[in-house]
Amino acid sequence: MANNSIPSSTRKKVVLRKLDAGVVKGYVDSASFLGPEGVELLDREGRLTHIPLAAIKGVYFVRDFDGELDKPPRRLTRNRPRLDGLWVRMTFTDREVLEGLLANNLLEFEPPGFMITPADLYSNNLRVFVPRSALANVEVLGVIANGTIRRVSRRSGAASLLPSEASAQIGLFQPADNSKPQ
Repeated sequence: MANNSIPSSTRKKVVLRKLDAGVVKGYVDSASFLGPEGVELLDREGRLTHIPLAAIKGVYFVRDFDGELDKPPRRLTRNRPRLDGLWVRMTFTDREVLEGLLANNLLEFEPPGFMITPADLYSNNLRVFVPRSALANVEVLGVIANGTIRRVSRRSGAASLLPSEASAQIGLFQPADNSKPQ
């Protein structure tokens, strides 16, 4: 590697997908890869490059550069995710759809984009940084906390427990009997 200023322990493998369908494979410093000029990436040949945020579709933090060639990544979840967070569906400007989890912590949201944990926890993709400029829509499907899921009601915008989780709740207090005068 040509750049010795970045400790090797902070270099993470990424596959950067561009909006023009181009792909760049390389390494980023996970703590400071996003800069004012865009994403700073050390390519596989050892050249340090800056890719403007407006040209990026996603920065995929991966286990392996080649991925699992025999198994395409699953973009949508079959069951509810097992981790805590906001379960979201992102629609890119080219109409591709990606589901995953966002942290349920406003302090972790970056103004230029979102860091998402993909739906398939066993895929080659560990995390994905998606710039806001690459998205047409972001829809919150549910809020997952402490092993329960809350779906967002389309009418009121309020969260409600799914029936299966609500019936599994134990009662701490007796329900109020409103028929008796007080």
